[in-house]
Amino acid sequence: MNYRVSAAAVALSASLASCPAWAADAAGDETGRFELGRIVVVATRQAEPDLASNTVDAEAIYEFGRDSLDDAARLIPGVTAGTSGNARNERLIFVRGFDRYQVPLSIDGIRVYLPADGRLDYGRFLTPDIAEIQVAKGYASVLDGPGAMGGAINLVTRKPTKALDAEARVSLNLDNDVDYAGYTAFASLGTRHENWYAQASFARNFTDHWDLSNRFDATANEDRGERDLSRTEDWRASAKIGFTPNATDEYAISVVKQEGEKLAPIHVSDTSGLRYWTWPWWDLQNVYFLSTTRIAPIADLKLRAYYNTFENALVSYDDKSLTTQTRPYAFTSAYSDRAYGGSAQLDLRPTSAERLSIAMHYRNDRHREYQESYAPTNFVEPWQTDIEETFSAAIENALTLTPALQFIAGASYDWRQLRRAEDFTEGAFIEFERRNGGAFNALGQLVWTPDPATTLRASISSRARFPTIFERFSTRFGGAVSNPGLNAERATQFELGAARDFGRLRVEASGWYARLSDAIISFPFLYTTCDARGACTDNAVSQSRNLGNGDYYGAELSFTADVSRSLSVGGNYAWVHRSLDDPSNDAFRPTGVPEHSGFIWAKWSPIAAFHLIPNVEAASSRWTVNTAGTRYYKIGGHVLANLRADFDVTDWVTFGIGGRNLFDANYATVDGYPEPGRTLFFSLRVKT
Repeated sequence: MNYRVSAAAVALSASLASCPAWAADAAGDETGRFELGRIVVVATRQAEPDLASNTVDAEAIYEFGRDSLDDAARLIPGVTAGTSGNARNERLIFVRGFDRYQVPLSIDGIRVYLPADGRLDYGRFLTPDIAEIQVAKGYASVLDGPGAMGGAINLVTRKPTKALDAEARVSLNLDNDVDYAGYTAFASLGTRHENWYAQASFARNFTDHWDLSNRFDATANEDRGERDLSRTEDWRASAKIGFTPNATDEYAISVVKQEGEKLAPIHVSDTSGLRYWTWPWWDLQNVYFLSTTRIAPIADLKLRAYYNTFENALVSYDDKSLTTQTRPYAFTSAYSDRAYGGSAQLDLRPTSAERLSIAMHYRNDRHREYQESYAPTNFVEPWQTDIEETFSAAIENALTLTPALQFIAGASYDWRQLRRAEDFTEGAFIEFERRNGGAFNALGQLVWTPDPATTLRASISSRARFPTIFERFSTRFGGAVSNPGLNAERATQFELGAARDFGRLRVEASGWYARLSDAIISFPFLYTTCDARGACTDNAVSQSRNLGNGDYYGAELSFTADVSRSLSVGGNYAWVHRSLDDPSNDAFRPTGVPEHSGFIWAKWSPIAAFHLIPNVEAASSRWTVNTAGTRYYKIGGHVLANLRADFDVTDWVTFGIGGRNLFDANYATVDGYPEPGRTLFFSLRVKT
C-alpha cells in the first residue's frame, strides 16, 4: 500500500524500522535535510513525516512552537525533558530514562561533548534552523561512534532544495499578563544547482523573562509574576557549501557558531545555601568536513573531520542583585575546551542482499580551566589542563535473508588514553594518576516485513560509556576524592516492536527492557588524613564508583490518522519504569523522569489557507530530591493545553497566533523550580 501522510499534516511514522535508514543518494534528496549529517536510526522512510517515532522535522518544530532542543525532543515518545534544579538550573533531556551523560548529542553527526563534566544545557540549543532532530532510542548503531549507552540525539542542519531557497520568521512572545517577554527570530538563505549548493542561516532567541503561573503562591525567595533571574539570550549562525559532482558523491564544509548567556533562577523556598550563578558566555563553534565517495561499484567511503571549541564562564555573586563578589562562595570560573578528530566509514555491497560497513573514529579533547576567588583575599588560579584521546573501531553487517527478513549485527571496541590530568590546590599543581580504559559493544536486530503494511522487529544492544573527567577527578569543592580507575558503565537493552497500516490509520508499538551494570554513583565514606606530626583526622567525603545496578523497562505506543482531507490527528504514549540500586543510600530513587507521559494533537484546515493545531501534553508525577539530598519524594504531574492558528496571507506569507499552557497549570519537574505559566505568541513567516 502506498499510503502517505500529507507533507502539510503533522504526522507520526508508523513504519518502525525495517532496517537502519541508509541515506539517499547525495544529489537526489529533496527534503531539505543535510543527508551527510544524518546518523543511523531505527526507522524506515516510506513516507516523509513531520513528526515520527524517532524524528521531529522542521515543520513540526514550527507548528508546535518548539524553539529549543529540550522542548522539541519531547515530542518523541519515550523522550522527556525537565530542569536540573540546583544552582546550575540547566535544561535536561532523558531518552527512556537515560540522561545527558548516557545519550550523546551531535550536530550533523559530529559530537558535541564537554570533556570536563558533560553538563550540556539543552536549553542553549536552538531549533528554528534545524531540518530534523533524530533520536536513536536504545538501539544506536556502533558505526556512529562511542558513548551511546542509552541512545543518541543528532541535529541535522538544513540543505537547500532549489535555486532560491529562503525563509524568515519572527515570533513575539508574551507573558501571562500579555506583557512583552522576548522574541525568537530565524532567517535562512540557500541555493542549489546541479553540481553545488550553499546554505546560510541565523537563529536568535531572547527571553527577557517568563511568568510563573497565577496559581503560584509567593515564597520568601520568589514573589508572584515574573520569575526572578529568568533572562536568557542565545543565537546560532551556520553556513555550508557543498559540491555534488555526480549522483553518488558529495563533499561539504560547514561552520556552526553559537553563543549564549543566561541567569539562573534560585530555589523558591529553600533559604539555606543559596547560590547566585550566571553564565556571561556559553559558546560553541564547530568547523567540519563531510563527504561520501563511490570508490568502486560496490564500495562507498564516508569521511568526517572536525575542529570544535567550547568557551564557558560561570560567575557566582553574593546575592540576587548580581553586583558584588565579596563572600566566600563568590568566584569566577572559566572553561576553554577544544576538540579535533574524524572518522572514516567504508560501506561494501558484495551482493545485492548484503551491506558490510567498517568504521574508525578518533577524537582528541583538551580541557582547560581556572578559577578566581575573592574572599578572604583575591586569588587567581593558573590554567589547569586535561588532555584525552578516544578511539573506536566498528563493524556492522546488514544481511537480507529473505525478501521479508533482514538481520543486522554489529560490534565495536572503544578505548581512551588519558594524556594529562592536573589540578591546582593549596598553591601547587597536582598531577592525577593517569589510567586508560576500553569497552566492547555489540548489537543485533532482526526485522520481518511479512507484507508492505506490517513491520515486526526484535533487537538487542549492549553499549558502554566512559566517565567524564569530573566524575574521575573532581573534588566537588573539597567534598570528594578522585578515582582514576573509574570504569565505563553499561546498559544491555532488549526491544520488541511492531508497526501496522490500517488504511488511513497507522499504529506503532514497542516494549523494551534495559539492564544497567557498573553504574556510576557517588559513594560516601571516611577519608583519613594525617599531618607531619602524625595527628590524623577522619573526613566525610565521597568518591565516584561503579557500584550501581538497575533495571529500566517500558513501552511506547503512537498513532496517526488521516480522518478527512481537512483533519489529521495523532498522539503517543510512553511508560518508563526505572529501578536503580545505590548501595550507599537505601532511600535513593532515580529522579527527573515521569513514569507515564503522552502527547495528542490535531490539525484542522477547513480552508486551504487556515490551519488550527490544538495539542495536549501530559506527564505523571516523578521522583525528585530536596536540596540537601536527604528526602526523596514525588512531585506532581501536569497536563498542558497548547494551541496554534496559522493563516496563509499569500502563498509565501503566513501569520500565526497561539499559546502554551493555556490553562496556566502550576507545575514543576524538580524540587523548588516551577515551570512557566501561560505564554502567548504572535508570529510572521515568509518562505519562498
